[in-house]
Amino acid sequence: MLVSFLRDETAKVGLRRAVVGLSGGVDSAVSLALAAEAFGPENVLAVHTPSATSSAASLEDARAVGDRFGVEVRVIPIAPQIEAYRALVGELHQVRLGNKMARERKAIEFDLAWPDGAVVGTSNKTELLLGYGTWFGDMASSLNPIGDLYKTQLREQAVHLGVPERVVRKAPTAELWPGQTDEGELGFTYAQADLILYFMVDRRARVEELVAAGFDERLVRRIRDMVRKSHFKRVTPLIAKVSLRTIGHDFLYPRDWEAD
Repeated sequence: MLVSFLRDETAKVGLRRAVVGLSGGVDSAVSLALAAEAFGPENVLAVHTPSATSSAASLEDARAVGDRFGVEVRVIPIAPQIEAYRALVGELHQVRLGNKMARERKAIEFDLAWPDGAVVGTSNKTELLLGYGTWFGDMASSLNPIGDLYKTQLREQAVHLGVPERVVRKAPTAELWPGQTDEGELGFTYAQADLILYFMVDRRARVEELVAAGFDERLVRRIRDMVRKSHFKRVTPLIAKVSLRTIGHDFLYPRDWEAD
């Protein structure tokens, strides 16, 4: 279904190849595997964009994934661009720096996708619901085949697709600073979050029901608040309504709508 999704949705708008930002982690590995099957490995470009804080192991893992699925891996360091920006604006808070790096990477991917390629998304459902990602950075894409898969489901998918075991098992990290991990920054594990999110989002369970079922109330409420506060990241930018029909308000058509 995910392979068909990539083929069908890109065909509708005349796109024939794919670009995937390949970090060396499991999410981008799964997206790359799906893209390779959908478009053929020769029509997929994997882009690894290391920063000053990226590890050599990530590049090794990215190359291993590219080799496994027969996809070219192009390495484009972003350190020069980031340092040039810092020279103009001064020192950046580590969150600002991480956001800048994420957006720099995505700008490169979209540029390399021109004129007939799609940038394939690499954000999973857990990250999207929690808002754990950079707005118009790593969360941006032309289309996303893994955005409805929780992190734990994604790991299972990775095993099924043949992603190298060391990539499947490695601790998720954006490598924003030495020793940084996703779960360490979040303060809970993906396994904990996925169970709560599944019942909260997919099964529509209330906080009281989750607590009664044995989930930690503080964690449930924190995750619920993260989902609510990050909703703006999951929708198109809000447009002020000043006309009879406004995009996003009452000019609403399916993505593949076409005029007669």
